[in-house]
Amino acid sequence: MEPIVLTDPNVQPTDELVSSIIGENHVYWQQIIDYLYENHVDITEEWRFYNDGKSWLYRALRKKKTIYWVGILKDTFRISFWLGEKAEPVVEASSLSESVKEYYRNAKRYKIGRCISITMSSPEDFEDAVKLIELKLKMK
Repeated sequence: MEPIVLTDPNVQPTDELVSSIIGENHVYWQQIIDYLYENHVDITEEWRFYNDGKSWLYRALRKKKTIYWVGILKDTFRISFWLGEKAEPVVEASSLSESVKEYYRNAKRYKIGRCISITMSSPEDFEDAVKLIELKLKMK
């Protein structure tokens, strides 16, 4: 996986900084944010520096439940969803792209479940991200 670039704990990410790093893929960043504001007004978001990964991550939350994490990469960003074991049949039955389902099938299992990460670079990536947002919000 490509490394996250926001690694200075003293530089708080701003929309301008993120835009300057992810370039033309900023359109997908804005589409994700717009989608949340238009469809899920109860979602909050935050930037936080995590010492374990030595980087800034952005996360969207409903109450205390994390919906997704975002790491900023050179020229793009990676959106990641952690899904528990109950999600397995839901992912398989969903209209997610076959490549995302395959990613999930091959993801390492942890106590909290498995992770699906999408490096955003196309309208199809955006569509899969929206489907995963909805899937995650429906899971208990």
